[in-house]
Amino acid sequence: MTDVLGAGERLGREELGALQLERLRATLHHAYENVAFYRQAFDTAGLRPEDCRTLADLARFPFTTKADLRDNYPFGMFAVEQSRVRRVHASSGTTGRPTVVGYTDRDLDTWADVVARSIRAAGGRPGHTVHVAYGYGLFTGGLGAHYGAERLGCTVVPASGGMTARQVQLIQDFRPDIIMVTPSYMLTLLDEFERQGVDPRSTSLKVGIFGAEPWTEEMRREIEERFAIDAVDIYGLSEVMGPGVAQECVEAKGGLHVWEDHFYPEVVDPFTGEVLPDGERGELVFTSLTKEAMPVIRYRTRDLTRLLPGTARTFRRMEKVTGRSDDMVILRGVNLFPTQIEEIVLRTPGLAPHFQLRLTREGRLDALTVRAEARPDATGEVRAEAARAVAAAVKDGIGVSVAVEVVDPETLERSVGKLKRIVDLRPAP
Repeated sequence: MTDVLGAGERLGREELGALQLERLRATLHHAYENVAFYRQAFDTAGLRPEDCRTLADLARFPFTTKADLRDNYPFGMFAVEQSRVRRVHASSGTTGRPTVVGYTDRDLDTWADVVARSIRAAGGRPGHTVHVAYGYGLFTGGLGAHYGAERLGCTVVPASGGMTARQVQLIQDFRPDIIMVTPSYMLTLLDEFERQGVDPRSTSLKVGIFGAEPWTEEMRREIEERFAIDAVDIYGLSEVMGPGVAQECVEAKGGLHVWEDHFYPEVVDPFTGEVLPDGERGELVFTSLTKEAMPVIRYRTRDLTRLLPGTARTFRRMEKVTGRSDDMVILRGVNLFPTQIEEIVLRTPGLAPHFQLRLTREGRLDALTVRAEARPDATGEVRAEAARAVAAAVKDGIGVSVAVEVVDPETLERSVGKLKRIVDLRPAP
């Protein structure tokens, strides 16, 4: 069986740096020699792979963006012959062409290893049962979690998303130790447990591994208290690999260890692209170090975070992502993220953890309405006070005025995958 901990976790920083540089230089050569996009990008910048002599030299190389991947749809970013590609995944493509990624046999092995490493860091062990409620298919979540759990030696329940009532029944009957799912769908499952009259704290679940969307410390507390489990964060994105790029440890929950022997992280100023020192918050950028089918060089994730020192592991940590630069709403000159609203809603008495942001235009100005669900036992007076409290907290904490509507329980659409918090009703420009 593959050593899922990986030799990289036992390296010192100096040894890790040497391994990263060796793999980085090999990746740059592989991309330059086999991907026309990278060859042209490097040539335009006046760079060759051998110009990367230190890890710091990577900052001289050009970024890769989601638009670059879409422009080379479907297979223009692949660096191996089609006959070596064993699997293809793709994004949903809801805002244009999907981004397509490919995997060789070795890539699939690497992916299973890093997800197995992640599950182990979250508290999973061989023999545990893992309920996978991420969607299966072109989305990387379901299959990524599935093969990682199997690599660790776990029993997998491939539930996928949807059929919420059935999922609740399976959790009661199969008694899994771990659930892997988006945090917003975990709240949907929570509602279904309570609808069926089942105490969520009575289940066999001990750990929830949540990813695929930003979530806050307030949501962690909500889930942990109402399910009596440890809730930990997993990070990944299909363009870099899928789930398993970084993982929060169950012992600490103080940021996610980046598996730096496979993925080299940078944090840059989202406006200037300048590399920021560890500890400063900016946009997360990744370079793959071991991918064969589709290496990525300095991929701009649009996720906002900062890099922190390691703790029990050598690898640096990334702070929990609670926002994306492309999720940011600029409302009358003020920057606002959905997770800021989430924090306020979750700490307001009388409100359930389900909300939606509606953007409209009133004359020349944009307006935002927060629609939040009441808890079933909330009276009319409690609802009115909750609406006032949310509006005041947004005004005081974020600096902008919003309208707040408290709606009946189970009014807002539930998530079975990645959650869409913002509904933009503004007229097209």
